[in-house]
Amino acid sequence: MTLTIRPLHKLFAAELSGVALSGHMTPAELAEIKAALAQYAVCAVGHDRPLSNEDHIAFSALLGPIERGQILKVSGSPDEMRIAHHEIIDQSNMDETGEIYADDDRRLAFKRANRLWHTDMSFHQNRATWSLLSAHMVPPDGAPTEFSDMRAVYDALPDDMKTRIDGLEAEHSYWHSRVLGGGPEPTDEERASRPPARHKLAHTHEPSGRKALYIASHATHIVGWPEDEGRDLLLELMEFATRPEFVYSHDWRVGEVVIWDNLCTIHRATEFDDRQYRRDMRRTTCREHAV
Repeated sequence: MTLTIRPLHKLFAAELSGVALSGHMTPAELAEIKAALAQYAVCAVGHDRPLSNEDHIAFSALLGPIERGQILKVSGSPDEMRIAHHEIIDQSNMDETGEIYADDDRRLAFKRANRLWHTDMSFHQNRATWSLLSAHMVPPDGAPTEFSDMRAVYDALPDDMKTRIDGLEAEHSYWHSRVLGGGPEPTDEERASRPPARHKLAHTHEPSGRKALYIASHATHIVGWPEDEGRDLLLELMEFATRPEFVYSHDWRVGEVVIWDNLCTIHRATEFDDRQYRRDMRRTTCREHAV
């Protein structure tokens, strides 16, 4: 393998070529990819055709423990899965039969909230490290995904803000972001399937050794603060974190896999006509610890 790296943004993000992702990589090959991820945090790897589900899962497992079960319950949804692998999170707009979701399907309403800035699985105490999103089908406009580098954001914060947030924790809830993004109020069953978690607003990103913010739309409030004051602070930080200079927008191609580090980036989907075009995106997610 001869890995070639082409930067895609002045602060972060890169395209990796000369590599095909699979579960058969040598330790040296894997180390090269991890080094690129530590530096750039978002890396796109192109393939002639979409990865098989098996290769997708096998390569992901080389990066760390991966999610292998249902992460939450959406009331009224069938048990049947469109993709028969529990390791793969179906990020498409298609139901279990492959048809585009009905407009009143709760699953579609909740998925539309992914158009808010977020970091995957911050609503878990066992946080997500890498996410690997594989493009099997993209709509005509590509439906770009936007990313922000939260290490560069932290570096650029005024010193008084760094002091202000030092040691603070936020509570993160999946259901908070779903409602914020226009989805319905969760049922008791849904709430019970995914309780909230708490994390520090700023932490050291171990792969790069840099400090990073750890917030986004799942963050509901600052622990120990009045709710309105905490949300005002979170909003102020998010407005700063999503300034254009920190953001990279990725245009998708079929067969591409984008790997990003959830511990130092936030991301969001962009709008497309999800009632007319299919968008088949499949994600695996690595975790800090075995699930």
